[in-house]
Amino acid sequence: MLSIIRDIPPHVFGVRATGQVTADDLKSVLLPGLEVLTQKYGEIYYLLVLETPVENFTAGAWFQDMIAGVKHFTKWKKSAVVTDEKAVEKFTDAFSYVAPGEFKGFPLAQLDEAIDWLSIKA
Repeated sequence: MLSIIRDIPPHVFGVRATGQVTADDLKSVLLPGLEVLTQKYGEIYYLLVLETPVENFTAGAWFQDMIAGVKHFTKWKKSAVVTDEKAVEKFTDAFSYVAPGEFKGFPLAQLDEAIDWLSIKA
């Protein structure tokens, strides 16, 4: 399930992933949120708090995630993935080398630092 994170800077769209994440979650939460952000600001600052193993994302969810990334490819400015899965954190850090914008992984204990990092516009 994806739920919107409130109480973050207005130019940042944040979601919390818990339990199983499906294509419907991405269609009803992530994609509309990114759409609003790009219409309002013309760029994407994104926070994902991953409190579920990546194995809990269905194939349809990964496909919708790919669509979101491609659709807004040039709009990504900063993305933070907050997780205790070290492999995901390292992958996020490496993604900055192949995609536009900055991508950074943070452990769950550093959620506030991730929000602070996203607060500063690139």
